Amino acid sequence: MDKWSELRTVLHVAELGTVSAAAAALGYHRATVNRHVDAIESEIGARIFFRHAQGYTLTETGEDVLRVARSARNLTNDLSDRLKARQTSVEGELKLSVLAPFAGLFMSAIDAFKSEHPKCLVEIQTTEELTRLEYGEAHIAIRSGQKPTTPDYVVHGLGRAKLNLYAHSSYIERFGLPEGIDDLEGHRFVAPHHADPRLPFWPWIEDHVRPEQIVVSSPDIWVNVEAISRGLGIGFLGDHETVARPDLHPVFPPSRLWFVRLWLTTHVDLHRTDKVQAMLRQIKSEFGN
Repeated sequence: MDKWSELRTVLHVAELGTVSAAAAALGYHRATVNRHVDAIESEIGARIFFRHAQGYTLTETGEDVLRVARSARNLTNDLSDRLKARQTSVEGELKLSVLAPFAGLFMSAIDAFKSEHPKCLVEIQTTEELTRLEYGEAHIAIRSGQKPTTPDYVVHGLGRAKLNLYAHSSYIERFGLPEGIDDLEGHRFVAPHHADPRLPFWPWIEDHVRPEQIVVSSPDIWVNVEAISRGLGIGFLGDHETVARPDLHPVFPPSRLWFVRLWLTTHVDLHRTDKVQAMLRQIKSEFGN
């Protein structure tokens, strides 16, 4: 399908809901918008929209077309950013994807990047889904665990992030600390809401913590951090999260089982752009790479 203009029109109709709004946004006549929609529907042999008095809503096929159109827009916008970067200073938006427990590791690099490039907005995405760089969903992704093997990805090892089981001073005053793994009876825990294979401590929780011992569980890492910091229970935190929290104490000695490899990942099509290279330099410098 070689119909970007028509896809762009469909994207506007889907996001704005009416032909009139799409025509106004694009500077087209209503008839042109209708013609573009008809052309796409004819091309794929199926309806994209349900037509009704209030406007247009997407069919199931239309949802698929919308995803394609949005991916095309992201790639087009990235191309535009790259072309502008060659002529002007680094600016626009840079999307960085990272699992929430490790986001704190990159704040210094982001601060240094912003000092050099104040016109560039850094958007941090902490989705649990793997960001698809090939569709322009992010400029840079920090992957954890096994080294990414997706074709056309440029991958650089950052080393290991260290995690440990921590307890707040107020928790220790109430319940003490376990003397070892066999001394967990009577202790309370804060844990993620569900298993995530990219978090190395999850198997330990499943093996050693009974469900009734978990007093707080949230998919939001910052809720769990707050619960641990208020002494509600023992929980896993990155060592970097405890530097500014002197009342948090490690429960056990460091274990290699709780370390996780981090990978700095970009797509080959964006890897050499000025904006991406500027951020990569800062991140690598912070990690001593």
